[in-house]
Amino acid sequence: MRLVLFDIDGTLLNSGGMGRAAMQKALGQIFGSPGNPSYRYDGKTDKQIVREVMRMEGHSDEHIDSRMETLVSVYLEGLREGAASGRFNIRPLEGIPEILDALDNRDDVILGLLTGNVEPGARIKLTAAGIDPDRFKINAFGSDHEHRPELPAIAQRRAGETLGLAIAGDRVVVIGDTPADIECGRSLGAKAIGVASGHYTVEQLQAHRPYAVFASLRETSKVLETILNA
Repeated sequence: MRLVLFDIDGTLLNSGGMGRAAMQKALGQIFGSPGNPSYRYDGKTDKQIVREVMRMEGHSDEHIDSRMETLVSVYLEGLREGAASGRFNIRPLEGIPEILDALDNRDDVILGLLTGNVEPGARIKLTAAGIDPDRFKINAFGSDHEHRPELPAIAQRRAGETLGLAIAGDRVVVIGDTPADIECGRSLGAKAIGVASGHYTVEQLQAHRPYAVFASLRETSKVLETILNA
């Protein structure tokens, strides 16, 4: 049995900038500034983004923590509004419907999410892209822990608690589009598969020594074979 964990933004879907727009609006409303426009969101958890951006604006961790939950609520409302507005081109990325269907049809794979999104935000984005959030059975979200490297072990533990399955670390496969996705499961012994469908090239991802890298997940049979051999 393998636990196959997908990142969301840049891996499963492209939200057309909806997530960043909602976050910047929330930061401006709660902290008075949307933060440095050059700051990169990819590979980060939602709460990590808030903390790092607002530290750069001079806010203390204590002040950030005191407003974090309010900010997340405002951010989620922004996502809901964005998804309903039709202003953003939210879509599944190339090959995603096919690879999800192929994995779903197997009895030796558990499909899951490993994402920096807080859980409600993940559900909003997936639904807007036409991907059913409930097809992912074991998940770890940015609302579970602010630090991405903690998330693979959370997903592994949930597989035991929810399904009664003891899945070894080397039977966990993490699929994502950033170096953070590749690195996060290393201490667990997880296998990382990079996909250059976000802001990093194949060469940039290869530099972090993943198990494999694809330009996209379009070649369903080849991607499936790689996952099952990982």
